[in-house]
Parts: sequence; C-alpha cells; structure tokens
Amino acid sequence: MAKRTDAETLSKHIRDELRINMLSGQWAPGDRLQLNQISEQFNTSSTVVREALTRLAGERLVVLRPNRGFFVPTLSLDELRDITELRCVNEQFGVTLAIERGDLAWEGELMAAHHTMERTPSRDEDNRLTAEWAAAHQAFHAQLLAACGIPALVDLTNTLSDLAQLYNCWATSATNWTGRDLSAEHQAILDAALARDAEAASSLLADHYRGTLEAIATLGVEVGLPASV
Repeated sequence: MAKRTDAETLSKHIRDELRINMLSGQWAPGDRLQLNQISEQFNTSSTVVREALTRLAGERLVVLRPNRGFFVPTLSLDELRDITELRCVNEQFGVTLAIERGDLAWEGELMAAHHTMERTPSRDEDNRLTAEWAAAHQAFHAQLLAACGIPALVDLTNTLSDLAQLYNCWATSATNWTGRDLSAEHQAILDAALARDAEAASSLLADHYRGTLEAIATLGVEVGLPASV
C-alpha cells in the first residue's frame, strides 16, 4: 500500500509540475510532448509521465492522439468564446451562491487572496505573465466561489480557468494592447463581493472575462498564429 501511495504522490507531483509548465507557456500550441524528454527532466519512468499526461488529457490541458502521442492543445478564438461564455454562466451562479453562503472566514480568505495577487509581480523582464501571478490570479478567482458549496461547480470552474489561462499566457500582447486596468477590475469585484452585492459582483466578473476575450478578438489573435493588427 505504501508503494502505491508513493507512486500516486509522484504522479500527482509530476502532473502539477506539468500543469504549471503548460500554463506558463513552456510549450507552444500544437507541440508534441516527448515522453522520454519529460521522463529525463523528472528523473522518473515514462509510465509515470504517461499517467500524468493522461490525467491532464482528461482535463483538456493535453490532447491524446491515438498512435501519435500527447500534444499541447491548439485552441482558437471560437473555442475561447465558448469557454468565456461558459465561465460567465458558471461563475456568475457560483459567486451569487458564495455571497449568500459565505461567512467571515470566507471574506478574510478572499481579501488575503486578493492581497497576494496584488503584491505578486505580474510581468517578467520580457513582459510575459509570470507563473506566480497567474497562480495568484487563479487563486483569487477560485476563492470568490469557494463558499458556493457545490463541488461539481468548483471543479468545472477550475477546468475552465486552466483552459482560459492558456490564452492569457499565449496572447499577452492582446491584453497589453488594450491598456486595461486589471487591478481596478479585481478591486471592484472584491468590493462588490464584500458588500454582498451579488448582482454587481456577477456582472463585474462577466465583464472581466469578456474583456479579455474582446482584447484578443480585437487584435485577431488566433492562439499559435501571429497576431494580425
């Protein structure tokens, strides 16, 4: 039993590391994920890596093509539109429930998550999103819904958030070009949640997500292809 537990822990560790690498843009859209190379990187067997990639394929962060292997997904504006609308519907419902059900501990954790996000550098020296800020950003949005009390909704939120993060990483130029004040957007969402104004919070949250979609669409960015201005 101990051996099985150790193997599961190792697999989860590698899966978490691969997710971070994926969401930080280590691989480009459509890249093939080489089992041998990843096995060497983590000093483990290809079997463990294959299991981790299979799990990520179930979360749609990896594409498994029969007889060809594992690949980074190639996404499109059409799919981003679908993801965005689903996020809006899902999270507007979730934040409404969280505001209704959340206690003072939830408020405190939400403020802490916001503080961490605000104090984490968002861009590196090449003006790319940092993995640390991306994680803090996702943690803030996850905490908004944490008190909703519906695990299935939270799971769907996490999956959609990861998929959207791929775009945030690969389409940095689009979000920069718009000159959006993301800090102000997050502050407004936080203020509405703490004021227990579910209508305002859900509306601001949807505007926040659609703003990113509009920024990318305005520049005509297809993920994995050059932007056409």
